[in-house]
Amino acid sequence: MLQRVVPSVFGLMLACAAPIGAAPARAGVVAQVDRNAQRMRVYVDGALAHVWPVSTARSGFVTPAGQYRVYRLERWWWSRKYGGAMPYAMFYRGGYAIHGTAAVGRLGRPASHGCVRLAPSHARWLFEIVRSAGGARVVIR
Repeated sequence: MLQRVVPSVFGLMLACAAPIGAAPARAGVVAQVDRNAQRMRVYVDGALAHVWPVSTARSGFVTPAGQYRVYRLERWWWSRKYGGAMPYAMFYRGGYAIHGTAAVGRLGRPASHGCVRLAPSHARWLFEIVRSAGGARVVIR
């Protein structure tokens, strides 16, 4: 279930505007993944923008905990290792990425080989905001 906390990025920018003459604090984009709850919280410049269901590693696989930076963006990636499409892939550690999935019925419970899966529309939104911000921090707990 999509929970939209702010009406738009434009609205978020207006809500976070600093007084004239003050330098605004810039926190950028943070994707915070809770493996137990199978949820992602997305913060833009410190404000909560979205809460989405995700799928992380199923039994026998691992989604590594830690803090990372998105280092590579691929609008369309094909996994040679697992033979699957990864739309809007945002790589944060080796072959681990946040990406869209066609298996939206499995979101909210562990189902992946280790990546963080999102609904395609959520992955696209995140991909575009990460691209426009020049990167993001990924926190997995």
